[in-house]
Amino acid sequence: MSIFDKLESQVRSYSRGWPVVFDKAQGSWIYSEDGKPYLDFFAGAGALNYGHNNPALKQALIDYISRDGVTHSLDMFTTAKRDFLESLDEQILQPRNMEYKVIFPGPGGANAVEGALKLARKVTGRESVINFTNAFHGMTLGALSVTGNSMKRGAAGIPLVHATPMPFDKYFDGEFPDFFYFERLLEDSGSGLNEPAAVIVESVQGEGGINAARLDWLKGLSDLCKKHGILLILDDVQMGCGRTGPFFSFEEAGIEPDMICLSKSIGGYGLPMAITLVRPDLDVWSPGEHNGTFRGISPAFVTAAAALRNFWNDDTLEKSTKAKGEKIAAAFGKLVDAYPEAELIAKGRGLARGLEFGQAEAAGKVAAAAFDRGMLLETSGPSDEVVKLLPPLTLTDEELDKGLEIISESVESVLSR
Repeated sequence: MSIFDKLESQVRSYSRGWPVVFDKAQGSWIYSEDGKPYLDFFAGAGALNYGHNNPALKQALIDYISRDGVTHSLDMFTTAKRDFLESLDEQILQPRNMEYKVIFPGPGGANAVEGALKLARKVTGRESVINFTNAFHGMTLGALSVTGNSMKRGAAGIPLVHATPMPFDKYFDGEFPDFFYFERLLEDSGSGLNEPAAVIVESVQGEGGINAARLDWLKGLSDLCKKHGILLILDDVQMGCGRTGPFFSFEEAGIEPDMICLSKSIGGYGLPMAITLVRPDLDVWSPGEHNGTFRGISPAFVTAAAALRNFWNDDTLEKSTKAKGEKIAAAFGKLVDAYPEAELIAKGRGLARGLEFGQAEAAGKVAAAAFDRGMLLETSGPSDEVVKLLPPLTLTDEELDKGLEIISESVESVLSR
């Protein structure tokens, strides 16, 4: 692995916890170049909801490339883009009675967030945006300004302005009514809070520690935004595309965000792709006002359309995701009961699950122990105190059982020392 040490920047991170060279992957498994299998409960940080090299998506991609389909197209019209838009409309938007325009920004989640923030400011003529404690929205300057993590914010090297953090759900452990502080500042002309253009929120904070907002809290936030004429941006980059069960993570709250940011698994196959959905009346861009060279990557359109057609023409995947999530919740509940001194907290929704440790360093040790046993797990939270599970939604029951067995053994190996 000397070439990585010689040439790759110190900024690399995941490879430090998983010091092997990976070569192949299929479904819920990824293999090192010496053939050792690893059960993947990381899934590309949520970019591989349908697993590695899903056969249906792979065949669609191979067929498209084999016939010399257009690969790079900026925002030109292509058959691949048309197929994706028709699939999105037929499989996702129409069945949910949702009416949105689709912005194709650059291919990453931060690009989708930047587009939403810029458009909100353009529409409203205001500068201020409200974000939430422990939020993560991306590493570009606009997205970073509405991110909570101090280490990531500090890397900007300049002041991050025009954003004001508010307490996320359960931040005060129920000591105050929901939005007590936020609404008080909005209604007090002496608070110093500039009139916000938008609020940006994740329904489940992934990088923030698998903090799942209550559905009532999300509904209350939506109502608050409508009351005060504030646009609501829902960042579903990591938690969308079925991660919590429904296609959108906010569906069960019964809300209709003004803008929705999607990336990661929207491409289906792990190919770079992002979109920002906006209410039609908010689509006031001038041509080219927000663009990017790689906003038209046709192979990603192909696999995205195939994923929508294969997995979202009924509720089979949604039901399976919820059932498997409950199985993880039950297993985590047993660990919480088994180790009261460790102050464990089981967190999450669907197949976005977390196990928080009272001693933050224990989470990293558990992830390392799991890797030694042939499993990929990451940590999250402000102090990396949460073992974070994002397995493929398509994993089998046997793979889930195997993963829970490895996690249980890893927790025991760390906490029994």
